[in-house]
Amino acid sequence: MPWLLRDDRVLASVEIASSRSDRRTGLLGRDGFEGALLIEGTRSVHTMGMRFPIDVAHLDGDGTVLRCATMPRHRLGMPVLRARKVLEAEAGSFERWGICPGQVLEVRVQHPADS
Repeated sequence: MPWLLRDDRVLASVEIASSRSDRRTGLLGRDGFEGALLIEGTRSVHTMGMRFPIDVAHLDGDGTVLRCATMPRHRLGMPVLRARKVLEAEAGSFERWGICPGQVLEVRVQHPADS
């Protein structure tokens, strides 16, 4: 299972949506979500048809957080031109994890404690 880290500290488990189908589906159809979803190859997301509000972080190619926002249900997000990926989680997660612009996030397949 992949893990989301900041400064070698595990923040959450993470699912990676890299295929076209996975990116299109995202968190649609779910009633809630533990952890985070990383959507690769995108600059914007939407919450049309979502059942809950989400936190959204736009990341550049190196994993630096460019912008964070909480999106209510049924909204279209504005693209962030330098973004290469978008991280999504249930609203309130980023505050608990301390995610904000300027930080560098990393995804690792192996939990650091198992290294």
